Amino acid sequence: MQNNTAKANEYSPLALAYMGDAVFDVLVRGMVLAKGNMPANKLHKAAKEYVNAAAQAEMYIRLENIVTEEELAVMKRGRNAKSNTTAKNQSVTDYRHATGLEALFGYLYIKGENTRIKELFDICTGE
Repeated sequence: MQNNTAKANEYSPLALAYMGDAVFDVLVRGMVLAKGNMPANKLHKAAKEYVNAAAQAEMYIRLENIVTEEELAVMKRGRNAKSNTTAKNQSVTDYRHATGLEALFGYLYIKGENTRIKELFDICTGE
């Protein structure tokens, strides 16, 4: 996608999180696969360490003090969005923070900020 802040601002925080969930999932799958070939069930198990509300809530907190004001505003919009779905086996707080993190990744993707996505992803995962 190309750099388009105006377009990114037109989407609801839950729409941004929808896109961000996919972006984050692809990044995690790539990271896990880069660690070596293994059966799909082991790949999935390794990815689940990063793609769950509790882990993503921790990542939200890790990023909270280092992102730009614009990025933090997107994270907060995602965190505070009212969703019709509920967390499965996760706390509501973790689920909301995870939504905020995903909204940020969706926002940056729509803006075409792939370098920034990778930078923040590396901070999130400690890579």
